[in-house]
Amino acid sequence: MPPLLGRRQAALGLLASALTLTSCGQPEEEILPYVNKPDGLTPGVSMRFATSLPMNGYARGVLATTYEGRPVKLEGNPRHPASQGATDVFTEAAILSLYDPDRSRSLRQEGRVGTWEGFEAALLPRLAAAEARGGEGVRLLTGRQTSATLLRLIGGLRERFPAMHWHVHEPVAETDARAGARLAFGTPLTVLPRLERARVILALDADPLGPGPEQIMHGRAFAAIRSARRDRPDSLARLYAVEPGFSTTGAKADHRLALAPAGLRDFALALAARLGAGLSAPDLPAPVARFLDAAAQDLEGARGAALVLAGPWAPPEMQALVHWINGRLEAPVDYLPPPPEQPEDLPALAGALRGGAVDTLVILDANPAYDAPADLDFAAALRETEAFTVHLGPWRDETAALCRWHLPQHHPLEDWADLRAPDGTASIAQPLIRPLYATRSAAWLLGLLRGRLSLDSYAAVRETWAAQWPAEAFEATWRRVLHDGVVPESAAQPLPPPAARLPEPPSAPQAGLTLLLRPDPTVWDGRYANNPWLQECPKPLTRQVWGNAALMAPGEAERHGLREGDVVQLHAGGRMLEAPVLPLPGMAAGVVMLSLGYGRRRAGAIGNAFGANAYVLRRGDALWTLPGLRLAPAGRREDILHLQEAHRLEGEAQELLPERPFADFLDHPLEPEPKEPPTSIFKPLEPDAPVAWGMVIDSTLCIGCNACVVACQAENNVPVVGPEEVAKGRDMHWLRIDTYWHGPEAAPRPGFQPVPCMHCETAPCEPVCPVAASVHDAEGLNVQVYNRCIGTRFCQGNCPYKVRRFNFHGYADGQEYANQGEPIVAAHYNPDVTVRSRGVMEKCTYCVQRISAARRQAEKEDRPIAEGEVRTACQSACPSRAIQFGDLRKAEAAVSRLRHEPQHYALLGHLGTRPRTTYLAQARNPNPALEEPEA
Repeated sequence: MPPLLGRRQAALGLLASALTLTSCGQPEEEILPYVNKPDGLTPGVSMRFATSLPMNGYARGVLATTYEGRPVKLEGNPRHPASQGATDVFTEAAILSLYDPDRSRSLRQEGRVGTWEGFEAALLPRLAAAEARGGEGVRLLTGRQTSATLLRLIGGLRERFPAMHWHVHEPVAETDARAGARLAFGTPLTVLPRLERARVILALDADPLGPGPEQIMHGRAFAAIRSARRDRPDSLARLYAVEPGFSTTGAKADHRLALAPAGLRDFALALAARLGAGLSAPDLPAPVARFLDAAAQDLEGARGAALVLAGPWAPPEMQALVHWINGRLEAPVDYLPPPPEQPEDLPALAGALRGGAVDTLVILDANPAYDAPADLDFAAALRETEAFTVHLGPWRDETAALCRWHLPQHHPLEDWADLRAPDGTASIAQPLIRPLYATRSAAWLLGLLRGRLSLDSYAAVRETWAAQWPAEAFEATWRRVLHDGVVPESAAQPLPPPAARLPEPPSAPQAGLTLLLRPDPTVWDGRYANNPWLQECPKPLTRQVWGNAALMAPGEAERHGLREGDVVQLHAGGRMLEAPVLPLPGMAAGVVMLSLGYGRRRAGAIGNAFGANAYVLRRGDALWTLPGLRLAPAGRREDILHLQEAHRLEGEAQELLPERPFADFLDHPLEPEPKEPPTSIFKPLEPDAPVAWGMVIDSTLCIGCNACVVACQAENNVPVVGPEEVAKGRDMHWLRIDTYWHGPEAAPRPGFQPVPCMHCETAPCEPVCPVAASVHDAEGLNVQVYNRCIGTRFCQGNCPYKVRRFNFHGYADGQEYANQGEPIVAAHYNPDVTVRSRGVMEKCTYCVQRISAARRQAEKEDRPIAEGEVRTACQSACPSRAIQFGDLRKAEAAVSRLRHEPQHYALLGHLGTRPRTTYLAQARNPNPALEEPEA
């Protein structure tokens, strides 16, 4: 760790910070607050605005909290169909990416700092010459586009350059899904499953609850069909999963079957044959046949509310087969019209570059030099071309470094834009802060290509929607859309369910080891690799941070003589990659799984050189599944960092996170009758306290996505400590999600348990503090008085829940990790929360600053705090509504009602700590035909 700053250095740092942040302020154009537009800005009082953020090209609606034009927190917009009031880890971490010191700040020409005037002088003559050729040689490369404005501008480019080619590249694309829809329906329809209308779901290597643009939507739907309540005992839908790897959806399934790709194919064919497909049903092993019989009977019995899902990585024939199955089941699926234009793909562009057919190439915020399939060798094609290459992006990444011109781009929170959600709902994104650097927008660059030299994104977006709304109502509609965050009645209209054709059976996969590639739950496809909140966010199931690993079943690792941390060589398709081994129970035999997004070389100070670059093995004809994998030991080891190991609780999994069928909880409640509190040395809490804050966490609904973890970090100024400190067990997260494993190793049933501070009424941390830094307030909160704390850590040692965190260094006060001490990073701090210093203990506060704000508002209006008025950051973020917070003194409050559910219990309740944070145990809805007694 570097030494702490002296006073003179700190003063200079504050001066530099002030100079850096002079651009913080409201954008020049008018933007509208989400709730009430104040007459004037009140210093120190936050304002909220509705906007949208892109994820793989799709919109996620957010409400942004700003202080004097400085965004500090993002939460879901309840009016937006893709967020519905919740967030995911990528949304929460977008704040930190805005203030990333590694963001591109200046235009570059051949690696040197250039000028915008010089770029225009170089580009415009080439465009004039290209126009004379009809646009021959002009190529445009983008990611997936749902923006009505950018699509309109691209259409205008075609008018100027009729022979222009537009290419689209997304590392995590819908290519196979659209090809499967074309096989089944004759056109590449967009297929949107409606989980909230399903009663039986079968996921065939699909992960709707995993990371992606639709995770929040599916999380909300999951909550609607999996809330186990005493008054709705039959409300639990049943979930089956068949998969080669281990997904979040598989972890939440009532029944899960681990099958290698060949077994998965046979299972799908046998299911189709069972439903009358007229195919020859493969012979299945007895346990698989038993699973199939039970699942098929359930699906057929729930016709109209039965749904089968295929993952986006399934081959087109499997996708089409699932469409046919869903047609037979009359499944709850919306079929949306396909995009109006199907751009060309990346291989066509690579071929054109090598063939000398490209004169001018413009790349809009894409990074194919890093994330293109290895067999394209796109980086070499870009490096060797004589074309005029331009890259527009927020970071000077691997692709930017190979282009002749790199243009720094606005961050989405600095720019006007429009986007569509997966269901087609449009929203308009408004900037929350003036651009921090000399950056430009995609709309400006497309306008320049069209010949409009001064088009800005604000004017471009308004032009788009002015053509769609009545002129006399435009301004009123514009203001309403900015206020609400969505364009009303803009969702795509579902088509009548088409008849699906039965495809040819999927070809049998090659025998032997298979490598599966999947998006990473924290860095996705690599675009978020430079965000330290996400790098230090643990992955579901493995709890790994700061890297990825080759996941395989423990038996598979044993067969190859491997154990955790051994580095193995992965040989596939004539290429080799080294990665550490991490055995994971529940993986199918003969399968190795590796996540994308690591091994970056030009991500920045945070993301460079962590993990293994899975793109090295990816091929155009095998984007997700690579057969013929060969393993060879590399002869060395790497430490794999896990967060849970340092905070593991004492006890058996069934004690810490009970898991049973819901019917069993109804017959045998965990807390059959209230018990008298044990004799205690603690003084009883004030009986006339105005409120008694408490929290209930429903383990059945928790999907382990970590949105709550990153939301807490953003809200409460929780620092990043880096991999070296994590290895010592010194992470600073106030909230963690523990994973517990039930059942045998061959067929485990994981459970997720968020663990914040319990706010015990008889808190063991309080009597051991010699300076009374850990005390109770009048409302029952266990509070930490920072300016009293002298760092004895007695409270941490006496906490049985291991939720207290100690600042061993000045993690946010002069000894920050990597570049997190840069002045610009301090702009993300929430001014309502103290930034702690070295030697201070900290922990979850139930977001006391939000409680205080609600209390002050209620006092102004001479009323009590209303139910639901206080929502903690973790509660607001949760996609599946697993966390409820409120006043336990109100019988009608959600937390009070949940405490009367049969599966309610207190974690380590036998210790007599009387925690205010309690849990609902994990309830299942198993099929009796598949239940087996456990030893």
